[in-house]
Amino acid sequence: MPSINQQYSSEQKATLLRVAAQSIQHGLENKSPLEVYSFQYEPPLQEMRATFVTLEIDEQLRGCIGMLKAIKPLVEDVASNAYSAAFRDPRFPALTKAEFNKLEIHVSILTPAEEFPVKDEADLLQKLKPGIDGLILKDGFYQSTFLPSVWESLSSPEQFLSHLKQKAGLDTSYWSDTIAFQRYQTIAFGSTVEKIPLEKAFL
Repeated sequence: MPSINQQYSSEQKATLLRVAAQSIQHGLENKSPLEVYSFQYEPPLQEMRATFVTLEIDEQLRGCIGMLKAIKPLVEDVASNAYSAAFRDPRFPALTKAEFNKLEIHVSILTPAEEFPVKDEADLLQKLKPGIDGLILKDGFYQSTFLPSVWESLSSPEQFLSHLKQKAGLDTSYWSDTIAFQRYQTIAFGSTVEKIPLEKAFL
């Protein structure tokens, strides 16, 4: 399994979290994501990376949007996904100004997904690395993914897989000759909005 050989400094992580918060703040004020130009940032933040941005309030999910393939520079992808997590996640209403200062923002930077061939479900469950692997399930029009952070609430491979099937719209006992998997890993970090230095905050 390839790992992200690019490590990010604490300052670079702080920059990405600040950009995520600014993009959400911009959305609350202007109903559009923050325009970010990657050339204004350090080279590691200009690299093409796939990311997910997860929002929580009081340890409860408030939005999660991301890309499984790298299509934008890292800092631009974070800004776009932060806005989408706040305002375009179909599972939740759009974020409000009253909620902004309660947010905890998590950024996950993904390795490129690689094919994960398995003989059967037992083989898959044996090969999965709890707490490390993110998993993509595909079968025809059915598709779903879980980030490695999901292991915090679904700690066994059996739970992880059965909930991933349900997320795709499949029965927990489902298996077929055409089902396929990919796996990836992440560098993940986060902060509460109140700890992120912003030019202004909503009171």
